Amino acid sequence: MSVTAAQGFDATGVPAGLRSSGAPDLALVVNRGPSNAAAAVFTSNRSKANPILWSERVIVHGKAAAIVLNAGGANCFTGDEGFETTRATAEAVAAGIGVAAGEVLVCSTGLIGAVLDRQKILAGVAEALAVLGTTGGGVTGGVDAARAILTTDTVEKLAVYEGNGWTIGGMAKGAGMLAPALATMLVVITTDADLDVTELDAALSEAVRTTFNRLDSDGCTSTNDQVTLLASGASGVCPDLDEFAVGLTAVCSALARQLMADAEGASHEITIAVRGAASEADAEEVGRSVARNNLFKAAVFGNDPNWGRVLAAIGTTQAEFDPYNVDVSINGVRVCHEGKPDESRDLIDLAPRDVLIDIDLAVGSAAATILTNDLTHAYVHENSAYSS
Repeated sequence: MSVTAAQGFDATGVPAGLRSSGAPDLALVVNRGPSNAAAAVFTSNRSKANPILWSERVIVHGKAAAIVLNAGGANCFTGDEGFETTRATAEAVAAGIGVAAGEVLVCSTGLIGAVLDRQKILAGVAEALAVLGTTGGGVTGGVDAARAILTTDTVEKLAVYEGNGWTIGGMAKGAGMLAPALATMLVVITTDADLDVTELDAALSEAVRTTFNRLDSDGCTSTNDQVTLLASGASGVCPDLDEFAVGLTAVCSALARQLMADAEGASHEITIAVRGAASEADAEEVGRSVARNNLFKAAVFGNDPNWGRVLAAIGTTQAEFDPYNVDVSINGVRVCHEGKPDESRDLIDLAPRDVLIDIDLAVGSAAATILTNDLTHAYVHENSAYSS
């Protein structure tokens, strides 16, 4: 399951003592090969954590033999000391599996500005290496790794796609600061398909564009976001690139929807489907404007089908549309037609968790879908006390 579904990968998650609860907080995924091709996409936030700065250097070479991830601290804005902790972590993993430190990616998640205990990290790496050396992580290794990287998440996020003789597996974490430029998430995807770096990079970039980058829960972008794709080539199969792209997008989409479902404090999962746009960019801009409208999100939390707030959010965009020729449907009920009231809003039931907002701009054929959540008391409470 998860990152160990593909041949050639071992994984585990162990407690390094970074969490006060004593729960697992360090994950290690090792690519046993024969290939070690890798691609990654990073946050576009200019404020980047030390692991991002390290991993950006590593991925330039297009290969990675392992990735190590910790919860319990973002290792961001921790100065030279923090970067040296990242370097030491990579060096410890590298020494344990017999590769160069420049072939080890590092990820961290947790509170910004918190200095990680380097000795605990290194002890955790040693424990993880010992587990892999003994059992290879065992049958639960992938799940253990996924569990070790959770922060405010309530469940681990896992996905698998079976191709024709090849497999893709993935794990993710993220429950808050879910916005474009990857949301606040760490994602590791593995495949035993035999593909080169150029092919992996192109497939990953496109898959991320239409999945993770369409998740916009609260409009906030993190400093630690990273999506990594590792290929072992262990299946010996070189799949059709279009077929591989379909599988990779399916895994990314499944993980993105799991992130949305576990968003901090959310009581509704909202899919905003925009169609009839002049361009995909217009459709995305409109969907994102609605997703970031706090009045709209608060209305959904209160089970109030206030479609006027949808029209008001659309009106703040630069997209091509006529405000008096827009249709809006909520959960299949068209409440606005050509900018005027249509069916009664009393027909809409917003009690279920899933909500579908369908917007037809009626100016073209382009479309895009944005995923978001409602704005709840629980979200405000959780984020008002995150560092306490």
